Amino acid sequence: MASDGQSVERLRDYLGSLKPEVRAMLVAELERAMLRGDDDPGNELVLSELRRAIRAAGQPVRRIGDAARLFFAPIEPFLVDDVPDHRRLGRIARVSLEAIWEWIGRDLIPAEAKALGEDVQRALLADDRVKAEQLTRVLHERAVLRIKETIAAASGDEKKRRRLAVQVGTPRALDDLDALVRILLIRDVLADLAKRLPNHVRAFEREQIETVHALFANATAQKSPEIGAAGKADIFLCGCILLMGRLAAPWQLIRLATRAAESDDTERIAETPYAVAVAIVLGDLEAMVSELRAELKAHRPVISLLRGLHDAARGLRSEMDLSVESPWSRRLAAIRTEASNLLTAEIETTPGRIRRLLRPRAAKEIVPGSLLDGIDVSDAEMLVEFVGACRHYANELAINEVTMRTYSELQQYLETGTRVLLDTLRHAGDADRPFRQSQVDAAIRFCKTLFGADYAGFLAKAADMAVQTAAVERRPARV
Repeated sequence: MASDGQSVERLRDYLGSLKPEVRAMLVAELERAMLRGDDDPGNELVLSELRRAIRAAGQPVRRIGDAARLFFAPIEPFLVDDVPDHRRLGRIARVSLEAIWEWIGRDLIPAEAKALGEDVQRALLADDRVKAEQLTRVLHERAVLRIKETIAAASGDEKKRRRLAVQVGTPRALDDLDALVRILLIRDVLADLAKRLPNHVRAFEREQIETVHALFANATAQKSPEIGAAGKADIFLCGCILLMGRLAAPWQLIRLATRAAESDDTERIAETPYAVAVAIVLGDLEAMVSELRAELKAHRPVISLLRGLHDAARGLRSEMDLSVESPWSRRLAAIRTEASNLLTAEIETTPGRIRRLLRPRAAKEIVPGSLLDGIDVSDAEMLVEFVGACRHYANELAINEVTMRTYSELQQYLETGTRVLLDTLRHAGDADRPFRQSQVDAAIRFCKTLFGADYAGFLAKAADMAVQTAAVERRPARV
């Protein structure tokens, strides 16, 4: 027992040392696992200790209970960790779930939600998951019926629609409720489809495409009161989203549509029920551009985002004929233009950031013993790496000219500027030497990113020799 107690204490100390945003992310991930039905006993312990650490730090965190987790379990594949006012087809923002659950229990079916929630909790405590899931199905059916009635009552009345949106409390309240109802109405079909779809597809080629087409055909052929024409369209939409999450290259989802049309012509593709796959991929591209904007503003790495944007844009342009005027071609052009503008603005700032850090300074400008700010150096190093990465994606993202010009400018500046820095280090005094050494160290890091480890290694040796030469020159001559 003592050993268990010590383990918990170590876990508590470790979780307490994490940054607030990391703790919040871990809570979200663990709750997501529980939504999927992951019953790992360690999850509850870690989640409990995380919440303890969060409360101790006074950090706000969103959480939902066990009944809500079961209620929203069928929605899990369609949740996105995005801003609540996102515009992604068939998706609901994860952060909106708490507000929707509160509205269901407060305004929609308060008595049923309270009673069934308590019954679900008792079933879970008794480890009777089957009963808990049966009770959740009852709650689903009652909630769906009342949501449909509520939306119908508000349709055509703008005042009622606004009141309903305020009650639900999410930026896309009516869209969220509509998506929730559509998914829950076909939850059994989707659950069966999820079991039959491949778990992971490295390359979505002809054989896998034909298999998926057959699965979709079977799913939409099922006889059910809920599955009319609208229900079949929802199966295509939700099925495409399920599949997309299992593709190593998500943009390859469009191959469902091009294969169904047996053509790259956008008009023929748009006539198939799989046209929704193209809309989903374009929506995800738009979301990636929004994420790119946020990551650039926060000075976080974006290379994986660049790769995803590049691959998806290239895939769309190579597998469909988007040279002709069409809604899809205009939408992709707007996405590429927005990404290009964001990247261009960031690329153009890089040389100035490097020059400000490495600019040779007169000794009187340097505070004795001072150093370059480590965060500024790390941010600049990330920018140099970013510009280097942009070279690989420049053509597809329409940033070829600015990337090549900036990369060449950085190369020229670092090649000439490092020689000046070495010379200032060689002649530095005791007061300004630490700062000049920090400039040379920063230049070595930038050169490693730009020119490679060998070049940086030679520069580091030159810096050592400069320091040693300065020490010899300062040594007083013996009489």
